[in-house]
Amino acid sequence: MIGALFPLVRPILHGLDAESAHNLTLRALSLMPPRRPAPDDLRLTIDAIGRRFPNPVGLAAGFDKGAEVPDAMLGLGFGFVEVGGVVPRAQPGNPTPRVFRLARDGAVINRFGLNSEGLAVVARRLEARRSRPGLVGVNIGANKDSTDRLADYVACTRALAPLVAFITVNVSSPNTPGLRDLQGEAFLDELMARVVEARDAVHPDTALLLKIAPDIDLASLDAICATALRRGVQGLVVSNTTVARPASLAETELARETGGLSGRPLFGPATRLLAETYLRVERRVPLVGVGGIDSAEAAWTKIRAGATLLQLYSALVYAGPGLVSEIKTGLVARMKAEGLTGLSAVVGRDAAELARSA
Repeated sequence: MIGALFPLVRPILHGLDAESAHNLTLRALSLMPPRRPAPDDLRLTIDAIGRRFPNPVGLAAGFDKGAEVPDAMLGLGFGFVEVGGVVPRAQPGNPTPRVFRLARDGAVINRFGLNSEGLAVVARRLEARRSRPGLVGVNIGANKDSTDRLADYVACTRALAPLVAFITVNVSSPNTPGLRDLQGEAFLDELMARVVEARDAVHPDTALLLKIAPDIDLASLDAICATALRRGVQGLVVSNTTVARPASLAETELARETGGLSGRPLFGPATRLLAETYLRVERRVPLVGVGGIDSAEAAWTKIRAGATLLQLYSALVYAGPGLVSEIKTGLVARMKAEGLTGLSAVVGRDAAELARSA
């Protein structure tokens, strides 16, 4: 029903600036009564990172930064939800305006700058929902003015590992100066060693994922994959937003805004990087495919490129929450057409081809 109402609500939301519309959406979701999603087709069930997911379609970080509505989003049919990013101390992020809709491109540019209510607030909310069903993870980062960013990640890990199914270490946001430098081999190796140690000390069963940027060359990808495997990371999230601006963008004025670009224009480069990552790690760790998923066809392509799990966010701005059911229905139809009983057989089967052509 919520999905069916979106076409009526969308003109109202899109009549507001993007951040105000987002805040209004969060407020509305927080007022919704608890809702259990309809059972998923068993063919969508998938095992990854030590958990059983009812379906592979997840909500990406950035939508629910403060862990205000994870259960409402699970009620809309997501197989899992990632809240955050979270940093140790509350910070306002960058000045407004800081998020822009590129409507003709099905895209969004944001430069939020990891605005966060802080670790204590988010931990309290996650603790309050700890006994509820549904898989919830958290994305962690470092404060903009931190003098010890490695310590920030350790603090977040220690506080949050007992409260979530997985933690995603975000070293790839383009909106915190210097953060992407942590993707360098030496920094990343030390970071992951310390985060793994912190996780193991408080809750070893919590999975650790690493989220990478799409704007890296293949030599850097080689190093990141090698470090992730050596340090025992349970999964890679591919990818974050891009600082690139494809020449194909129709919204040329808005394209000049600084920040990370997400949505449909990210699909090609993010899918190519996903396929390249799969070719390096194969099935040693699962991959989460993110970037430009706005249809069942796009989701199917991500799985063929190597994704075991999927995440989306920007497409909800334009398609609304009904997109989640559309994607799941489309994936089931694809499996039926091919006589498949699950998605595992599809994961990575066309990675070599998509690495060349995406």
